[in-house]
Amino acid sequence: MKNKICFSILGLLLIGLTVVLSITGSKREQISEIRKETAKVMTAHQQTTQEVHKIESVYNVDDVTAKTQLLTFAKAYYTFSSQSEYLQRFDKVSNILVLSDEQKNKLFDKELDDTGGSRIDNLGLQSTYDTAIGYTSDVKDNMIEVLATVIVKTSASNQKSVNQVIVLHALYDLKQQKLVSIKINPVQE
Repeated sequence: MKNKICFSILGLLLIGLTVVLSITGSKREQISEIRKETAKVMTAHQQTTQEVHKIESVYNVDDVTAKTQLLTFAKAYYTFSSQSEYLQRFDKVSNILVLSDEQKNKLFDKELDDTGGSRIDNLGLQSTYDTAIGYTSDVKDNMIEVLATVIVKTSASNQKSVNQVIVLHALYDLKQQKLVSIKINPVQE
């Protein structure tokens, strides 16, 4: 009888141990699955974060480049003290521009008077870029809209120099990495 009771207790203990091991194994399997899923989520999160940083850095680089190019244009466009310097303005910025012939001719005219003489030299016109602030918008159709508020000091013979405020509006093409349109709006004071 004692043997039967011992075997019964031993059998119950074995059954209990089997149940406990089964439950523990099942829980370990669940924990392992949760760890695998967590690792997948963390990997996906890291990849998404990297892609967002990549997009932000690409946009930030293009944003800075667009502003820099417009300010480079403003500096070259508004700095001259003679007809020859005035005519060299396009050469200084041609590598950052892709303009239509009409816009190029309008922006970079020769500034000659009706007799074909130099209006710049005859009037003693001078212009000096002073300072500027650039702004950009969001990317739309592979273009960044760029604005700049430019302050220029201008003078003529026997005249005191005057500050002039100008607003430049440009489009920066992301594919060409150049300014493709520029509009100039003097601010009336």
